[in-house]
Amino acid sequence: MPSLSAPILQFNESQLRHINSRLSKMEPQQVLQWASTTFEDLYQETAFGPSGNVISDILYANGLAVPVIFVDTLHHFGETLDLARRSQERFGFKLHAFKPEGCETREEFSAKYGEELWKNDDVVYDYTVKVEPARRAYEQLGAQAVITGRRRSQNGDRASLQVVEVEKGTGLVKINPLANWTFQQVWTYLRANEVPYNALLDQGYKSIGDYHSTRPVKEGEDERAGRWAGTDKTECGLHKDYFAMRASFLARKKREQESAANDAAQRSTAAAATA
Repeated sequence: MPSLSAPILQFNESQLRHINSRLSKMEPQQVLQWASTTFEDLYQETAFGPSGNVISDILYANGLAVPVIFVDTLHHFGETLDLARRSQERFGFKLHAFKPEGCETREEFSAKYGEELWKNDDVVYDYTVKVEPARRAYEQLGAQAVITGRRRSQNGDRASLQVVEVEKGTGLVKINPLANWTFQQVWTYLRANEVPYNALLDQGYKSIGDYHSTRPVKEGEDERAGRWAGTDKTECGLHKDYFAMRASFLARKKREQESAANDAAQRSTAAAATA
């Protein structure tokens, strides 16, 4: 388990407000220039969504060599994995891929955790395939800050997003250079600059996550309406309170272990009674 040592560079609330006051008026390339000169250990974290590839293109166009963290949940669409390959070829970034601990394939994951864990326990699923691998990446790479493609126009928990945020408890800095952009701005940039994008966008998808919890967006729906449709869920856990996610994960695992122990005890008692 990672030691969760906090990044060295810290901002207090007053400094953070001042930074956001300045950066909120800047263009994305200026925000990225600031980030690259401020943080020695800076990474882009992306699953190669539309916003992520806009950021990759801006970094590349401005000569900013920022390595990439990709959390491979083992449940991405094939189109997403293809885009990861094409993006690396186009932009030449160093790619660090992290998978669920102890698993290299989807089949190994199912054998270890059972079929459709995302249905049976979405908290354990999110922690296992996204939160823990991401935290392991930050720790192993010594990340001080990560660049994300989150935007306010995505609504939900992101509606009040700031350009720079500090993750509660860990001190990890998250930089959101496209915080002020709309999906239309992202799409226009992709097409105008011939940036590689996920083929699923041409099939009505806008926000693309794991294959089992993503559908195309209908006319008039929010761009993230295709994620976890039919539930009130808006985030996978990557951008939620890490310690709360881990506590919930451990509590559920404890209940499972206690239930398994009780079942075993009952079986043993029943066997003894019939002996």
